Amino acid sequence: MKNIGFLGLGVMGLPMAVNMLKKGKQSVMGFDISEEKRTMFEEIGGIAVNHAEKVCSSCDIIFLCLPTNNLVKSSIQQIIDTGRKGTIIVDLSSTAPNVIREMYEKAKEYEIRLIDSPVSGGEAGAIAATLALMCGGDREIFDEIKPLLLCLGSSVTYMGATGCGSIAKLANNMIVGCNIGAIGESFAFAAKAGLDPEALFNAIKGGFAGSEVLNAKAPKIINRNFEASARIAVHQKDLQNAIQLAEELGVEIPMSKMILNYMDQMEAEGKIDEDHSAIAKVYEKNMKVEIKKQNV
Repeated sequence: MKNIGFLGLGVMGLPMAVNMLKKGKQSVMGFDISEEKRTMFEEIGGIAVNHAEKVCSSCDIIFLCLPTNNLVKSSIQQIIDTGRKGTIIVDLSSTAPNVIREMYEKAKEYEIRLIDSPVSGGEAGAIAATLALMCGGDREIFDEIKPLLLCLGSSVTYMGATGCGSIAKLANNMIVGCNIGAIGESFAFAAKAGLDPEALFNAIKGGFAGSEVLNAKAPKIINRNFEASARIAVHQKDLQNAIQLAEELGVEIPMSKMILNYMDQMEAEGKIDEDHSAIAKVYEKNMKVEIKKQNV
């Protein structure tokens, strides 16, 4: 049986590690910089360690769920430096395709394989193990680890060579970001015109405007609950990565640029760690209105 490791036990990483533990029916070693997260993982039955190096040096398959490109890069390098030949790294993070491709080549030199396998579905999907996973890398490695990936999600799709999973995730988050922007704009507009946002949500959620994004994010906005199930900071990074790739491809993605601008405004106001649905506040500020349930 392979030794399984997890680096990153945050909002998404912890429930994924727990599902790997329970549905995979095998031990999982995990590390996070947060002692609280390590304790939570240990209480559920995981093996929590105090240093990432322990995971890097003793596990055969190592899952990464980390918030930044630099942290993913340094963690992969640490596995290269301290891990064993034959180790498989599965990056569940939203990492820039150029970083994934660079680190894939470095890892390959040391007979370590890297799969990019970002996820979509948010915290709720991570908890319920209903995530969608988009995978890039060597097909034979993907086939080997697919049973483990199915412990995390209900949809696991091979997208192609290294970096293709990351590109799919960028496209996914462009769509999600623009959807959240459309929700913020339309609900602020409706509130300004005198409609009850909750009544509007109930009226349209079953129609053509309905979506998973609408169902998940409109209630958060209406109830003024901006506790992060997906932080603005992480989505901001994804859109920055998308714009960088668009520049390399010589194409324009104006809608995504607009949403990134709103996320940058939220950062300037110190709200970068709120849920990404909080960009609705930019529309509220511009329209001088608040999207909230009306008192009856």
